[in-house]
Amino acid sequence: MRKLLSILFILCVCSSFAQTELLDSVGVMHTDEYTDLAVALANKENVLRLNLRKKKYKTFPMEILQLKNLQYLDVSKNSIKDLPDSIVTLTKLQFLYCSKTGLERLPKNIGDMENLKYVNFNQNELTTLPYSFGRLEKLEHADFWDNNMDEFPASMNQLHNLKSIDLRNIMISKTKQEALQQQIPKTKIYFSAPCNCGG
Repeated sequence: MRKLLSILFILCVCSSFAQTELLDSVGVMHTDEYTDLAVALANKENVLRLNLRKKKYKTFPMEILQLKNLQYLDVSKNSIKDLPDSIVTLTKLQFLYCSKTGLERLPKNIGDMENLKYVNFNQNELTTLPYSFGRLEKLEHADFWDNNMDEFPASMNQLHNLKSIDLRNIMISKTKQEALQQQIPKTKIYFSAPCNCGG
């Protein structure tokens, strides 16, 4: 009996550990998708993918930070003007969608989210990126389509795994477009036609 209990304990520990491992993108998309925050909070350890699009949130729901195994988060189409700096406590997050929310700023320490691979902040009101953005070493794709930024931190040249970044529908001069492309020469950058807006 004692041996059986030991085996069951080991199986439980292994199962729990497996649930918290980082999955590849296909694996993440095949996990259960939670669309209700209350239900997710009742299953904290098991929630890897949370979709809260169009839930009429006026601010970022801080309860999300209790979901320590979260790897995919979508809070798009709510009214979220800023993401809290404490979002970096979601250390396993790989996919972050926050489009069409009126977002005005990113966390200054976003670079601490070392496992982020894909971010979508399109159709927002961002005017700049924090310097720490360049520390997102695993970042592969970034979507900033239709924002207001035309300045990019010098740290961008550290994004060695960045495959693509969408900067279309943003007023950026030819000089700044060329400067950014020199910073991240291996990255496919999607620009709109350059503006005659100086610099």
